[in-house]
Amino acid sequence: MSWRLKKINENELIIIGCGPAGATAAREAAQAGIETVVLERDPVVGAKRVCAAGLRPGFCEEFDLPRSLVHCDTPRLALFDAGGDEHEVTFGPGHTTTREELDGTMARLAADAGAEIRTQALFRSVDFSGGRAVVEYADLDSGRRRTVRGRHVFFASGATSRFESPAFGRLAMQRWSDGLMTTLQHRVYLTRPALPIAYQTLEMHYYTGSDGRQIIGWMFPKRDHLAIGLGVLGKVGGARLRVELESLVRRICLRLRADVHEIKQEGSLLYGGTPRAEFGDGSLLVGGTAAGLVDATNGEGIFEAAMSGRIAADCVVRERSGGELAATRFARLLRRRFSRRLKHRVTLMRYLEQRPRRFRLLFEQLARTPRLAAVLQTEDHERTMTDRLYLYTQALQFGMRTFYCRE
Repeated sequence: MSWRLKKINENELIIIGCGPAGATAAREAAQAGIETVVLERDPVVGAKRVCAAGLRPGFCEEFDLPRSLVHCDTPRLALFDAGGDEHEVTFGPGHTTTREELDGTMARLAADAGAEIRTQALFRSVDFSGGRAVVEYADLDSGRRRTVRGRHVFFASGATSRFESPAFGRLAMQRWSDGLMTTLQHRVYLTRPALPIAYQTLEMHYYTGSDGRQIIGWMFPKRDHLAIGLGVLGKVGGARLRVELESLVRRICLRLRADVHEIKQEGSLLYGGTPRAEFGDGSLLVGGTAAGLVDATNGEGIFEAAMSGRIAADCVVRERSGGELAATRFARLLRRRFSRRLKHRVTLMRYLEQRPRRFRLLFEQLARTPRLAAVLQTEDHERTMTDRLYLYTQALQFGMRTFYCRE
C-alpha cells in the first residue's frame, strides 16, 4: 500500500519508519522540495505503537500540529516512590494523546506536503552503488522484495534498530540491547469517569518488583481510558510482567475510584540506555529512539524524536548534493543538543536504582524547589550560566544527602 504512489526510481531522501522522527523529517523535507519516500512496516501508521504518549508543553505549536490531538491537559506531575508516597511537581500543562492519532496525523501531514509513504514496507538492507544508497525492503502486501534508491537515508525505525550490518559503519552500537526495556501497558476503559484529579495528572511510579528489578510505571489519562503501564530494563517473561502490571492497575484504580469495564493489553520493547556514539556516517543518518534519544528517567522521547527529524530534514536541505556533509552536520547538531543531557539522565537513573530510597529524596527535593523542576525541563542550549550553576549546586546537595543511603 502506498500513500501518493509515484513512478520514480530515485529519491533525494529515504526514511525508514514513520513515527514522530520519520514523519517530521518527511513533512519538512517535502515542504522544502526534497523528493522523499518513507518506508513504514505497519499497514496503519501508529496502530501498533505502545506508548503512554505524553507530550511536553507546547508540542503541538512547536511542530504545527492540530490541538485536537490532545486528550487531556495535565498541569500536575505526580511522582510515586517505592513506599507509594506521592510527590507533586507542577510542570505544565503537559498533554496526552495516543500514538494512533499522533503518528497518523503526522503521516497525513507529511503526505499532504508531498512525501510518499509506503506502508507494509519492511526494511531489509541498505547498500551503496554508484554513490547512491540502495534500500531493499519487503512489500508485505504483495510478498515481493523491492528496492528504492536515494541520496540520503534517515533511519527512524525505533528501539529494534540494532544496525549490526557492516553497511551501517560507525552507527553500529555493540551494547545496544543492554538499554532495551520490556514494557506492558493496559488501556483501562472505565464504567464511569475516575476522580477529576486523574485527568489533570501524569503519574510516574518507581519501585522494586517482586523479582528485585527496578520498575518504572505510569498512568496517563486519555479521553476514554487510562493508559497504565510499566517497563523493566532487560528481558522479562510475559507472565511475570502481567502479574506486576495487574497489581499496579489495582492500586491506581482503587486510589482514583476507577471502576474497570474493559482492559486492552499491549506490549513492546522500548529503549532506556545511553544515546548512540554516532548519529551519522556517509549518507546514513539515525534519529529518534533508534538513535537512543530517550530520557532514561521517564521514557520520554517523542519531543527528541520529532526534533531529530526536523534537524535531519534541515541538514538534507542544506547539503542536498552531498550525503556525507549532511550526515556530518546532523551528527554534530544532535550531539550538541541532546547527548550530554540524556547521558546524565542515564547516570542519574543508575545511581537512583542502586539505593531505592534515593528516589524518595530526589522527589522531595523536586517538590520543594519548583525552580529545580523548571530548569531540568529546559534544553541544554536554553540554560544560562546561572541555570547551570544552580543545577550543579542542587546536584551537590542531592549527592551529599544520598551518598550514604543504605536502602
